Formats: sequence, structure tokens, C-alpha cells
Amino acid sequence: MTEKVGFIGLGNVGGKLARSLLRNGFDLTVRDIDETIAEPLIAGGATWGASPREMAEECDIVITCLPSPAASAAVLEADDGLLGGLGAGKIWAEMSTTDEAEVRRLAGRVAAAGASPVDCPVSGGCHRAATGNIAIFAGCDRDVFDRMLPVLTTMGRQILHTGPVGSASILKLVTNYLATANLLTLCEALVTSMAAGLDLDTTYEAIRISSGNSFVHETEGQVILNGSRDINFTMDLVVKDMTLFQALADRRDVPLEIAPRMLDIFLDALQRYGPREWSPNVIKRLEEATGLDVLAAGFPQQISDNEPETPGHEVVPSGRGTV
Repeated sequence: MTEKVGFIGLGNVGGKLARSLLRNGFDLTVRDIDETIAEPLIAGGATWGASPREMAEECDIVITCLPSPAASAAVLEADDGLLGGLGAGKIWAEMSTTDEAEVRRLAGRVAAAGASPVDCPVSGGCHRAATGNIAIFAGCDRDVFDRMLPVLTTMGRQILHTGPVGSASILKLVTNYLATANLLTLCEALVTSMAAGLDLDTTYEAIRISSGNSFVHETEGQVILNGSRDINFTMDLVVKDMTLFQALADRRDVPLEIAPRMLDIFLDALQRYGPREWSPNVIKRLEEATGLDVLAAGFPQQISDNEPETPGHEVVPSGRGTV
């Protein structure tokens, strides 16, 4: 691999994406606010980054995968931040779920430094991030996308060029909004089915083979019924994403009706169960209200990706290039 890649942010998703790069032979430098979580990567051959600025100076591409827009801004704009080391020929790739207005602001600063910005968030869950089979959206100039594609197809399976910087972050918020809607309606469906006396294993299969099916049902539905509710995604992150989606709509004067209620439900769940509770435990609100425990035997404790790691590829929308 000719590109030297830096990766900042080794949390639930970032650490798995970084491992895909290392596993596939990239020259990788890593950094996180918690140095201990980088130890397995360093043991596997990665280099520790002394500071974001030094990583930008030494790497061709620097990826950030961080928990909030504020964290991304700090990594770029601090005294020892990425902006101090970026220049011509460098790429900053933002893989965080972030605000499109903020990513465009930071992208402007990166471009002013002579480097190329990309916003490239992922979608598909931690289990697919671990196997390199996750989907990735990428907003950037086409020539930058072509240069990034070997890196993106190493971390993910389906790669979509979404248009200019910021477009990928918008689509990420849209897809996270839909996933949250699916989760909340699934919780209501499962609790109501149990209250009606249905077998939950049968209920799961009925939903799976029907028009009511969704990616959320096939994945999160299993750990809801197991009782672990562990999807490596927490209440506070749902609230962050829903708040960003609402702000996106507000800036465009879109009078959302469902999203505000969804945010209220998760704010209530966060208050009851804590910000770091797994997000599928939003179902506990209904379990407590009904006195039911929505559980069934035979479902896994964690979601796993049983598909083998395969080379990624660009997804081209069917209408692109047609009149």
C-alpha cells in the first residue's frame, strides 16, 4: 500500500475500521484520547501518533472517527491539531456522524490549508465494521473519491459517492433517523405481540419474512429478544443523531411531525436509564408500563456478521449518467 494512513478515534466503530486497514496491510498510525485502547493495534504493527499535527505531517490521509462535532473541531483546530500539519496532497477524511454545516465549515479550513476534505460516515452497525463489510458514504470531489476508494473499499463493502462535501453527512443522519424509527416501532410491535399472547420466536419470523421486515428487526430485534440489548450503540448517541437530524430539517424549514416525538421518547429513556445504556433498551419503557419482559430463547447475545470479508466496491446509483 502506498498511502500512509492516520486514524484518530478508536471507539466502538473507529477501532474496528482501523483494524481492517491494519489487517489488510496499510501503513497505519493511530491515536485516541485513551491510549490503552490503541495497544492491540500497536501490537499488531500500527504506530502511535504523538499528536494530530504530527500525524497530518507524516501521513498522506488522516481519518477522524469521533463522538461529536465538537470533538472533530477540537482535533482539527487545537494548537497541535490537524490543520497545522495539513497541506497540498493530503486528505482529511471525516468518518464521524456529524453536522453537515460543521463538516462543511471544517472542510473549508482544510481546503484553505491546501488539503482535500472528505466526509465519509459509515452505516450498518459495529458487527459489519468489524468484518470490513460496512457501507460507507463519501462526499467529496470525484478525483478525491477515486484516490480514497482503495482505503474505503478496505474498510467497507459498499461505497457510495454522494456528491460534494456535506452530502454524505446529510445521508448518514437520514439513515440513522430511519433506523431509530424502525427501532421504536419494532419495540411497540414486539410488546404488543407479547401482550396479545403470541410466541415471540414466531413473531420474529413473521416480521422477518413479511413487509414489516427491516435491517433493524433482523439485527437489533435478536438482541432485544435475547435480553442483552447490546449493539454497541448508546442512548446518548441516538439523542445526538436525532438532534442533528432535527436541526438539519429546521434549517430547511421542514415541519417534521414524527421526529420530535421520537426525540422526546429517547430523551425520556436517557433520563430513566442513563446516557450510556444500550439504545435498544428504550423498550424498557414499554416493558415497565405493561409488566412484560420481552424475551425469547435461542437468540444471540450480540450481533455478528456471518458473511466473509470480501473486497469492497463502488455503488453507482441506477439513474446516474442518464437523462
